[in-house]
Amino acid sequence: MPETVATPRTNPYLAVLRTPGALKFSTAGALARLPMSMVGIGAVLMVQGLYDSYAMAGRVAAVLGLAQAFLAPQIARWVDRHGQRRVLLPALLVSVAGLGGLVTAAVLGAPEWVLWPFAAITGGSQGSYGSMVRARWNGVLDDPRRLHTAYSLESSVDELVYIVGPVLATTLATAVAAPSALVVAGIAAAVGGLLFVVQRATEPAVVTPGAEVRSRPVVLVPGMPVLVLVFVAMGVIFGSMEVVTVAFAEELGSKGASGVVLAVFALGSMVAGLVYGARHFTSPAVRRFVIGMVALGPGVSLFLLANSLWTLAAVMFVAGLAIAPTVITGNGLVQDMVGRHQLTEALTWVGTSIGIGASLGASFAGLRVDAAGADAGFLVPVGAAWFAALLTLAASGTLRRQSAARE
Repeated sequence: MPETVATPRTNPYLAVLRTPGALKFSTAGALARLPMSMVGIGAVLMVQGLYDSYAMAGRVAAVLGLAQAFLAPQIARWVDRHGQRRVLLPALLVSVAGLGGLVTAAVLGAPEWVLWPFAAITGGSQGSYGSMVRARWNGVLDDPRRLHTAYSLESSVDELVYIVGPVLATTLATAVAAPSALVVAGIAAAVGGLLFVVQRATEPAVVTPGAEVRSRPVVLVPGMPVLVLVFVAMGVIFGSMEVVTVAFAEELGSKGASGVVLAVFALGSMVAGLVYGARHFTSPAVRRFVIGMVALGPGVSLFLLANSLWTLAAVMFVAGLAIAPTVITGNGLVQDMVGRHQLTEALTWVGTSIGIGASLGASFAGLRVDAAGADAGFLVPVGAAWFAALLTLAASGTLRRQSAARE
């Protein structure tokens, strides 16, 4: 039964975590998500360290990310139809095996084309544990305010993962061995994934709708195409910043510090997400979404002012403040657009869109860095941020009308 009882004058995050089973599935989901912040930068660091090419590193990371982005919605669709455990368990085994193959091939100095299939297998079977956790929250809570808090909590967990993951990955890859970050990511995926799928009490029930309802793909639901494009642009920011930050730090002779700088970016987003999630807003979600996306343009443009790792970390913290609130609101909008029978798939499209953008951003940034250095690479996230801001402004009227129609 969904938990709806509110605890007055209690920390809202502690209140939702007291929901039976919530702390267990949220914690396991956090560990299972750690690889999503380690595999991308881990692949970049491994390939660049073993093959001495940022362009090649960007291409391998792009293959991995694109496979994950394109196949994660299909995995989510199977989850909606057959249940989390039946789908995630075999997918987890395939993903860990693919990651092992990728590391082995790179250590043996295999040609680039050999790395691509293993990268595709790893990414394509990874799934989106963030959407799986959010689907469980949707099943155990039916109070919109508490669900908003739970979604905010998970967005903050995402950011915490992106604080810990890059620091851990860069430390392992630079201080231990180039492939060690991916080895640790594989262990975290196996342990976290298994701990998550064995929890059956909170697993969402499979909902079987009528055939006429199933006929429309989630990505074609009104409002979804705009959100997909906007989140692709946001993903370009994330993916390009991973590559550019590593290159920028290396140019300054502090390659190992790149993970700390990326963690500061995620820290700004996490702080904003926690504050945002603890409040109840009466303003329309569409308005808040537009404000958040528009703020990204000038925020990310501050990257161009960076002339040291300290200034880069500072401007990344400021830019990060707009990230989590916007993603939280975007997840809320997606939830309103679809039925429960497609919820996991719809929530996965947010992560999928960001993943597609991150892969493209890593590839574009790698090319720019190899051609003209890290300063030229910063133009990739700046351009993506302004594209997202302008697209959101242009589509704001459509989003408002669709939101009003749903209400």
